[in-house]
Amino acid sequence: MAPISIKTVLISESVDPRCKAILEENGIRVTEKQNMTKDELIAKIKDYDGLVVRSATKVTADVISAANNLKIIGRAGTGVDNVDVPAATKKGIIVMNTPSGNTISAAELTCALLMSLSRNVPQAAMSMKQGKWDRKKFMGAELYGKVLGIVGLGRIGKEVASRMQSFGMKTIGYDPITPPEVSATWGVEQMSLEQLWPQCDYITVHTPLLPSTVGLLNDESFAKCKKGVKVVNCARGGIIDEEALLRALESGQCGGAGLDVFVEEPPKNHSLVEHPNVISCPHLGASTKEAQARCGEDIALQIVDMVKGKNLVGAVNQAHCASAGAAEGVCKVEIAATGCSYKASGSVQGGVPVLLELCNSVFRQPISLTGNLLFFKAPANPQLLSSLAGVLATEGVEIESFSAPADRSGDLWYCVGVSSLLRDLSALNSVVKDAAQLGF
Repeated sequence: MAPISIKTVLISESVDPRCKAILEENGIRVTEKQNMTKDELIAKIKDYDGLVVRSATKVTADVISAANNLKIIGRAGTGVDNVDVPAATKKGIIVMNTPSGNTISAAELTCALLMSLSRNVPQAAMSMKQGKWDRKKFMGAELYGKVLGIVGLGRIGKEVASRMQSFGMKTIGYDPITPPEVSATWGVEQMSLEQLWPQCDYITVHTPLLPSTVGLLNDESFAKCKKGVKVVNCARGGIIDEEALLRALESGQCGGAGLDVFVEEPPKNHSLVEHPNVISCPHLGASTKEAQARCGEDIALQIVDMVKGKNLVGAVNQAHCASAGAAEGVCKVEIAATGCSYKASGSVQGGVPVLLELCNSVFRQPISLTGNLLFFKAPANPQLLSSLAGVLATEGVEIESFSAPADRSGDLWYCVGVSSLLRDLSALNSVVKDAAQLGF
């Protein structure tokens, strides 16, 4: 990829010192300024090429509009719901995260809340501090033999499963992308949400906050659960409907909740926090020295790699070229691979070479031409990605990204970023009509 000029970076939150050190070691000037108001950030952002945030800084469309020189927004962590990604994309700003930095810390906190819910540990500790000795009041239950439902089987969900299995829990789960045959190798049986809800003694959610996941646990889904089910949310506030949760707690349909995240942070409505069956934390999922060190170091190294033109890692968008003459930079080429030829069009956007179209399939988002890419032709099918991931998993290959065409009819070309190239493309014959792969 072509190098991108980043000379100045603003770090707007408390990030591990290694982040600043790595950036400065590579000739980038760094300013650290925490607790800025929105107006202060809008006034300052025009002076910087890069911005590094955690979860507290709200990078809204107004902030992005004022960012005349900004080329990169680096999120030292996983979720980017505090960043207006479409606004950044429209302005040609790359948004980047560090998806694996806080995996272990978030998984460990989830497990801690599950155990605390089963034995009422925080409530008992507080009672002792008040000089009480309430052994009968805090009767608990064993985790051994209980069913844990894991909604979202990505990195964190996988780590939670392996840890809670050591307590003798049965782990079941749901994920629209991870193939059932893959999660089965972790000891997690996949099923639909309708099948999952009534089986669970405990439920933990590990999905991004998307329109499809807002209120995933609501009045209707709580009604389908076992009476007394306990729930944990260390992902994002809003995945569990807070009002529905409170109603379920008051009726006894929900026996307890462990909450590290809230719709509004800090929460102004303390009804959930003050409920006797709720254990709450102030968004501590990534708050360990180890996670902060990994995330701070990862985001700095990713920015440096981008500046040097080595690689583009962790980008959650493909920034469109914002200049009026962007269309003039589109070029059409013919790619020869596996003995066949493929017509394609591409461009350079934000300093990164991208693929826009392949054999009349126009991609929704431009595809960054970096790493290992597998292109395949297949009919549109809701199960396509799941089937492909299963085949790739048997070949020891993991999907790292997915790009689909804008059209949804007929035979189409798709692209997945993969951990390594396939030894033999014929392994895909059962799920695709044609395939080609390239390593950049």
